[in-house]
Amino acid sequence: MGTNYYLCPNRCAHCGRSDEKKHIGKSSAGWAFALHVYPDDGIKDLADWIPLFDDKKNHVEDEYGREISSQMMLEVIRDRQGIGRDWNKVPSMYSSWEDFHEKNYSEKGPNGLVRASVDNRHCIGHGEGNWDLMIGEFS
Repeated sequence: MGTNYYLCPNRCAHCGRSDEKKHIGKSSAGWAFALHVYPDDGIKDLADWIPLFDDKKNHVEDEYGREISSQMMLEVIRDRQGIGRDWNKVPSMYSSWEDFHEKNYSEKGPNGLVRASVDNRHCIGHGEGNWDLMIGEFS
């Protein structure tokens, strides 16, 4: 289970509505943040998202419609920690961590997190911190 986040551009000062939402990414417990990147639009890493978060014409919200401050969005992405993960304990329903990673297209990440493996179809890279660079449709 996770939470999706969206950038809502060009927010109307009168009614609060905005143009079409742009998917920022997904936060899932125990995983690096899945940062949605749009290379064709010049959004290639977190640094490209930050000015959009800070632009007063935009706002960020989660999938439940709750507004998220720019600072909070950055904390969700950058300040991730594993959930007390014991890398010596094999996850239930798997024969080993290698089996888990193979079946989940993942690898061991920073701060006790699991992260997506780079496959250049979904995950095109790892950010400098606790996020993965993801392309295409996902939720």
